[in-house]
Amino acid sequence: MSDLEIARAAKLERIEDVGARIGLPPEALYRYGPYKAKVSLDHIRKLGAAKGKLVLVTAINPTPAGEGKTTTTVGLGDALSRIGKRAVICLREPSLGPCFGMKGGAAGGGYAQVVPMDEINLHFTGDFHAITAANNLLAALIDNQIYWGNPLGIDPSKISWRRVMDMNDRALRDIVVGLGGNGQVREDGFDITVASEVMAIFCLAKSLGDLEERINRIVVARDFGKKNVTAARVQAAGAMSTLLRDAMQPNLVQTLEHTPAFVHGGPFANIAHGCNSLIATETALKLGDYVVTEAGFGADLGAEKFFDIKCRQSGLKPSAAVIVATVRALKMHGGVGKNDLAKENVGAIEAGMANLLRHIENVRKFGVPVTVAINHFTSDTKAETDAISEACRKVGVHAHLCRHWADGGAGAEDLAREVVALADGATSDFKPLYPDDMTLADKIRTIAREIYRAADVSLAPEAEKKLQQYEADGFGRLPICMAKTQYSFTAEPDMRGAPTGHILPVRDVRLSAGAGFVVALCGALMTMPGLPREPAAYRIRVDANGEIDGLF
Repeated sequence: MSDLEIARAAKLERIEDVGARIGLPPEALYRYGPYKAKVSLDHIRKLGAAKGKLVLVTAINPTPAGEGKTTTTVGLGDALSRIGKRAVICLREPSLGPCFGMKGGAAGGGYAQVVPMDEINLHFTGDFHAITAANNLLAALIDNQIYWGNPLGIDPSKISWRRVMDMNDRALRDIVVGLGGNGQVREDGFDITVASEVMAIFCLAKSLGDLEERINRIVVARDFGKKNVTAARVQAAGAMSTLLRDAMQPNLVQTLEHTPAFVHGGPFANIAHGCNSLIATETALKLGDYVVTEAGFGADLGAEKFFDIKCRQSGLKPSAAVIVATVRALKMHGGVGKNDLAKENVGAIEAGMANLLRHIENVRKFGVPVTVAINHFTSDTKAETDAISEACRKVGVHAHLCRHWADGGAGAEDLAREVVALADGATSDFKPLYPDDMTLADKIRTIAREIYRAADVSLAPEAEKKLQQYEADGFGRLPICMAKTQYSFTAEPDMRGAPTGHILPVRDVRLSAGAGFVVALCGALMTMPGLPREPAAYRIRVDANGEIDGLF
């Protein structure tokens, strides 16, 4: 059966019954149909202190062979429920860009899914539309200021705020606005919604009040006096917060085994900070004993940002981490082509293990205990999985063979038991990678050297100048959000394995003052992706019964 067929055959619980599993009364839920709801912020404010243990699921560098990080997150949550623990899952909302582009949906797979998966992957509860609208309202207000005499003295050539949409469209990367007498003609461009600072603020804000304060701090331009122009000066925060009010309430859904799951917020981890909303995570920690969350792509991106940005800003302290790997992906990191992955190749596994071992070492640098989940494929052989287990054993880490895709939570119970042991063992000594008072350039170098094993970074002259300006403007204590290809420890997507000694090129930097970080754009990575030659959109349709086909 396909993922969608499995999801449609499942018997779902009413969302009120799912909420009751973690103590949410019906009056705390705003229903969006029978199987999804938002949780009232008023109710969340009345909850007690956080009591749960936070577990991060991350992965090796992704390959076309697939890793299954979301599937493993769901499987682990279900497995914790099966062994008698009160578990809650926290995931990001999928972007429409990958759904209609190349990657496809992001709701897990097989018997480890969050549902209703078609609704989650499409419009869901409208959060992304609200974020898009709020972002573009700010853009419209900036241009409106200039059109009506420019009372703020905004320098049109120094406007840094870009419009967004939640779809891959490379033609919008660089555009010209203001033609036809509709304002100051200038160059502009679009990013994808998940790269927007509004998305980052949405996911890092602790409350509606904090949301508005952060929006006020957004730096949108420089004026002719070379001073920063903020969203507060454009008088945008009140209206933007109004658009985001309902979206800020976390979304509650369920897995196929009825484990409660918050799916809320969705920044990409290669161009943004890659974590679900802080409000959802903190709510889950107040309601569950174990909260399983994921950070996007490999641990060099999502996990590093989870630790250095989300945890730094919020005070969260993860109790354990799980690194997901597959036999197939490790063989690709060991030099095997995609067409040969079904053939047993222990030598390629041993070569590709360099990637997994580096991620293990990196996560340990943050003081978090770690284990490995081998996400099982039917073509895997015992010799191959044994090779992974043995290499992990040599560095003091257990590698668990997990069959949650085929068996649901039952296939990940061994992993769940070790996660409980790690989380309850009081061995986590979490700490960020670098201190706040390090210079911005040195923070970039520290990530490049310690996490990517680069020899150094190459800062473009304009990027270096901007970093100096940010520090002069009082933003020097902010953490760094690296925007880099997810496929490699380098800025080159085809450099698999665990390369060392490379130079990381930083072509530009962007200030996200409201979100509370500085983005470093590395290599050729784009903040507005393009569609592939054969986009998934070609295969998606609605059948005669109104059912969606081709989404997965």
